[in-house]
Amino acid sequence: MTTEQNIIRAAKAGKETAFEELVTAYEKRVYQLAFRYTGNEFDAFDVSQEVFLRVFRFLPQFNEQSKFSTWLYRIAVNVCKDFVRKRKMKNEISLDIPDDDDEGSFAAEIPDLRFNPETEAERRELRDAIADGIESLPERHREILILRDVVGLSYDEIGNTLALEQGTVKSRIARARDRLRVFLSDGGNFSGIPQSKEATGRRDK
Repeated sequence: MTTEQNIIRAAKAGKETAFEELVTAYEKRVYQLAFRYTGNEFDAFDVSQEVFLRVFRFLPQFNEQSKFSTWLYRIAVNVCKDFVRKRKMKNEISLDIPDDDDEGSFAAEIPDLRFNPETEAERRELRDAIADGIESLPERHREILILRDVVGLSYDEIGNTLALEQGTVKSRIARARDRLRVFLSDGGNFSGIPQSKEATGRRDK
């Protein structure tokens, strides 16, 4: 039995410190996922809190034969989608990126590379182009990019979370990246980006 399994069992038995250990282990990834869906840190914090409230509520029902992280990420994705859908119904649009559909938004950011002040306008333009490109992706591609390139899940973890075969996960990620590359190239950004190696010779599923 792994250390995490012991912690999970202790948490299921009502040990508060054990549940806090689970929160500490996963709160960063859950927050990253929530931030990309909601587009701002305040909503991301609220969503993260809701995710762990649901985890706490339903932990006694967790089947220990499955992987805890997969179970948790399924809850997180569902909470994020529910939040974005409700926000759209209330017309509470994120200030970062417009939410144009009910499957969620993706607030893309360019890593802070400490560029000189003169390049700030270019960085902002590039950030906006990436955000628009990701928003243009079909929901299945946008979602899988979040899990892979933002949350950093492995192919196996993504497959288990979304109930997809590993081959489908790889081809879908490759296709999503290539769609984004084409979008940016057509818009005059990243014109020299090579085609994803994973996509070569593959068909999207």
